[in-house]
Amino acid sequence: MSWIAYIIFGLIAGVIAKILHPGKDPGGWIITILLGILGSVVGRWIAGLAGIVVNGSFWSPMNWIISIAGAVLLLFIYSKLSKK
Repeated sequence: MSWIAYIIFGLIAGVIAKILHPGKDPGGWIITILLGILGSVVGRWIAGLAGIVVNGSFWSPMNWIISIAGAVLLLFIYSKLSKK
């Protein structure tokens, strides 16, 4: 999958992560979407380390699950680290 696909995955995963992790986040929607993009890459990397084979197809459900899980994970970590 190309970097453009990761960015598209990240944009969508960031929005879905915001829906799944409601509440006031310090960065707002822009940071959430950027964390979604990064979460997509991190989720794919963690899946590779765990031995989970991810299909290269954009429409693969496993790609979506891993991207959303990575975005939710990073959003959760970011919200915990940025709270006062």
